[in-house]
Amino acid sequence: MTPIFQGRIEKGKLILETPNRFRVYLSKHEGKPVEIIVRKKKSQRSLNQNNWYWSCIVAMISDYLGYTKEECHFALRERFARNRERERNGLVITESTATMDTVRFAKYCDEIVRWSEEFLHLYIPKPGEIELNNLD
Repeated sequence: MTPIFQGRIEKGKLILETPNRFRVYLSKHEGKPVEIIVRKKKSQRSLNQNNWYWSCIVAMISDYLGYTKEECHFALRERFARNRERERNGLVITESTATMDTVRFAKYCDEIVRWSEEFLHLYIPKPGEIELNNLD
């Protein structure tokens, strides 16, 4: 397993959040060739978003349609997370919700909520409108 080190760039210098941990990790590679990747950090979907998705959106739609939560999740992903640009040879690539950032995941959820209201006539409460079950 390769650790990921986080930090920021200030005036052209790398400022690490855990510099001592990084130095220890570097010491394990003394004298060996290495590669370094620097990229902008993506904000993964939040735990609150994930909780709302599973305990409200997926739960309500799966109950309404008679699916298991897993079946519902995969069906929603197929409908709302398809990468139509990558459809080829009869295969469709769907985006994993686990890798969506907060903005993309919010858009995904909003599309499902609108669809649910329009086509199922099922109202899904917004996060501040209900108490969510905590997922562990």
